[in-house]
Amino acid sequence: MRWLVPRLIRMIIALLSHTIRWEYAGWRYDPTDPGRHIFAFWHARILMMGTGLKGCRGYTLISEHRDGGYIADTLHLQGFRTVRGSSSRGGARALLQMVRTFQRENCDFGITPDGPRGPREKVQPGAVQLAKKTGLPIRPVIWATKRQWRITSSWDHFYIPKPFTRGVFVYGEPLFIAADSDDSEALDRVQQAMDATQEAADSYFDQSI
Repeated sequence: MRWLVPRLIRMIIALLSHTIRWEYAGWRYDPTDPGRHIFAFWHARILMMGTGLKGCRGYTLISEHRDGGYIADTLHLQGFRTVRGSSSRGGARALLQMVRTFQRENCDFGITPDGPRGPREKVQPGAVQLAKKTGLPIRPVIWATKRQWRITSSWDHFYIPKPFTRGVFVYGEPLFIAADSDDSEALDRVQQAMDATQEAADSYFDQSI
């Protein structure tokens, strides 16, 4: 199962990615851009992030839980690298590893600021701490589709796009967190930025023809 499941997920992602008509609102990720970011996306929308960040050679923070192992293996098959840890297990170790990796490689990071257990779509402190210690800006990125399934039995209401629909990636403005800034205020700023980016993505097809 550990071998099979990630490969099945990768096949599903490839099928969806090639049948969905993707659009990009405003800024778009470019792997040749020398600028580095902490890309923040909700846990429920991790499935298609490989499309939005195609070519990225940074690291994605994935939990140490069993389900996280499937996600990490799937990302590896897509050419991404991972760091294992979360707010509930191995978080301090993972944060230190990411800081050291950034100092060594000057790389991007991808994080789910509400993962791995929620609350759903609520930013946890780890994203702010990583931004403070690396000096990297947090850049929200949310994708949405015109038609989709939502798994409401999962804690995050996992989002699966339907094939042959339209999809959009929306990137928020980069958010810089000063090393001496107040943690509570910084959390509020990141939460507001994530919420605004999600609203823009989820309402995108209501506004388009």
